[in-house]
Amino acid sequence: MTPALPDILRGNFLSLAIPAPVESQGEFMTGRVGVIALLSLLAAQEAERGTTARIWENAAIGAMLAEAADAYGPQYAEVAEVAAIEAVDLSLEGLDRANAALRRGLIALQEAVESAGDTARWKAINGLYAEMAERRKLELPPLPAR
Repeated sequence: MTPALPDILRGNFLSLAIPAPVESQGEFMTGRVGVIALLSLLAAQEAERGTTARIWENAAIGAMLAEAADAYGPQYAEVAEVAAIEAVDLSLEGLDRANAALRRGLIALQEAVESAGDTARWKAINGLYAEMAERRKLELPPLPAR
């Protein structure tokens, strides 16, 4: 399971709002607060860039599926069309639903491409995966000096 941004923020809230028992003070509490701070930093990056990354990704996958429909069958264009309808909801949850449908179509396309030995399209799909990972990358802060 990949927790969604609201789940992470709710977890941070609960971790800070519910008092810890006395026996978990000291180094344990310091570590706990450090993890909450790190999750908050990563959540802030996701909130800042997540919607833009998902919209780009959904459009890029949809375009690849629609273009592949000529070579591999109309089911890929149908996936892109269904996901485009779902993507009208621009919440992260709505974009993720559309993204899941598109990714299932992309995986099926990649299987078809591998079976057909279509090296050019296979390279294009893997290039898309690399670009998707780059756009979703979160950056960790530098480690403190000891």
